Amino acid sequence: MATQNQIRAQIKEEYVKCALDPVYFMKEYCYIQHPVRGKIKFDLYDFQAKTLTDFKNHDYNVILKARQLGLSTLSAGYSLWLMTFHHDKNILVIATKQEVAKNLVTKVRVMHKALPPWLKQQCVEDNKLSLRYNNGSQIKAISSTGEAGRSEALSLLIIDEAAFIKNIDEIWAAAQQTLATGGKCIALSTPNGMGNWFHKTWSDAETGANGFNFIKLHWTVHPNRGQTWRDEQNSLLGPDMAAQECDCDFITSGQSVIPGAILKEYQDNFVKKPIEKRYDNAMWIWSQPVLNKRYILSADVARGDGADYSAFHILDLETLEQVAEYKSKEGTTRFAGILMSVATEYNDALMVVENNNVGWAVLQILIDRDYRNLFWMKKDLRYVDVNRQYTNKFKNENKQMVPGFTTSLKSRPLIIEKLAHFIREKELKINSIRLIEELFVFIFNNGKPEALRGYNDDLVMSMAIGLWIRETALRLHDENMRMTRETMQKIGGNAGVYTVEETEDYGWKMHVGDKKESLTWLIGKE
Repeated sequence: MATQNQIRAQIKEEYVKCALDPVYFMKEYCYIQHPVRGKIKFDLYDFQAKTLTDFKNHDYNVILKARQLGLSTLSAGYSLWLMTFHHDKNILVIATKQEVAKNLVTKVRVMHKALPPWLKQQCVEDNKLSLRYNNGSQIKAISSTGEAGRSEALSLLIIDEAAFIKNIDEIWAAAQQTLATGGKCIALSTPNGMGNWFHKTWSDAETGANGFNFIKLHWTVHPNRGQTWRDEQNSLLGPDMAAQECDCDFITSGQSVIPGAILKEYQDNFVKKPIEKRYDNAMWIWSQPVLNKRYILSADVARGDGADYSAFHILDLETLEQVAEYKSKEGTTRFAGILMSVATEYNDALMVVENNNVGWAVLQILIDRDYRNLFWMKKDLRYVDVNRQYTNKFKNENKQMVPGFTTSLKSRPLIIEKLAHFIREKELKINSIRLIEELFVFIFNNGKPEALRGYNDDLVMSMAIGLWIRETALRLHDENMRMTRETMQKIGGNAGVYTVEETEDYGWKMHVGDKKESLTWLIGKE
């Protein structure tokens, strides 16, 4: 039978082992609440043990993970180890909602209660949102507000489902100052599209541009999961959501207006370097103008001193190939001059300028300079006039016509859907990586298609406008011209119109279709 001294020595030895190695501590003494099996020992898988070691060895960790790999539980166990064996550790948990953050704190509390007495620290505060020890260490959960983490002297910041927190940039900016004195960060999430803070942090970590250690945990790292499990996820979640939750792929995840897989295909197979650059690299050219070809120039105008850019595209109307593109922060006067010059060079391209806000300043310059092929539109947007677009002369009978295109609540979803259709069907040939990059971060935000916060959609919207006009105004114009030609041909052949026939009734009968109709009622003979 072991003596008291032997027991004390054994406890001391175990305590030292636990203090030195969080993997040993969790494997031997931490219990978790399993949804089916109840309270069980946390028997770490190999990938979990390796991840836990990374938590200890690296200050900043970003984890791109599949669903249900126990990473939140692992973070909870690491937090418990940090609090148990260190004094005055301040741990903050932020998630999409306070309830989600509270769940991680609950896991810490469950593990704490199951510890043997010689490992368990004395609690001075224990509630649903926080756990505090008498050694000064604590963990607490808060909601993801812009002020989260501000004025906190943090030892460890845990950001759970970081890709889904809307104001994560503000939270990180506030918390980073408090981490700069030696704190740590664990940011973990499944992917949620490209361009957000989590994606940028992961991408920079891969290239070594920041101090984060990156950990990728694909669904295949779990030893008990095979292809059958993955196929079941497709059935349970649907292919798109299953790809987001399981495959650790930024491109196939998220709420982008254009599916990321299609954009990746464009990027790999269509995008190419321009043959010429102008205006301090703002304008990229892939094809010089060809005689007798028809082009359309569609432009989105910005002030030139804000966050947005002035942008335009030139499309070959027949092939729908992007032949040139411009994006820069340019003043309206100079931008109008560039538009005039480039459109003239491209065979007097049909010029469509968005007339919202500062677009009017550009349009007025183009009208004053009498650009011959400026697009005009019905003011109430009920229809596109198919003849008016070829002249700038504002006649009295056309006072309801306005120059340019108006992007409104009515027209915006229409032009974006037209853009999405052309890209999905691969009818539009995109040469520009700048446009592809904007499309990757052009997302549905509460059902509204717009650029992800912190990004621009100037190239996207100017392309959408051009495609819409090409498919509506120009198609209607061509149809109008065709019908005019056919009508003139029929008049020349006396077919399909009233034809006069000399008869005994002094010629007051005419063919109307297949029948003859007496017109004597016109002179009161009936």
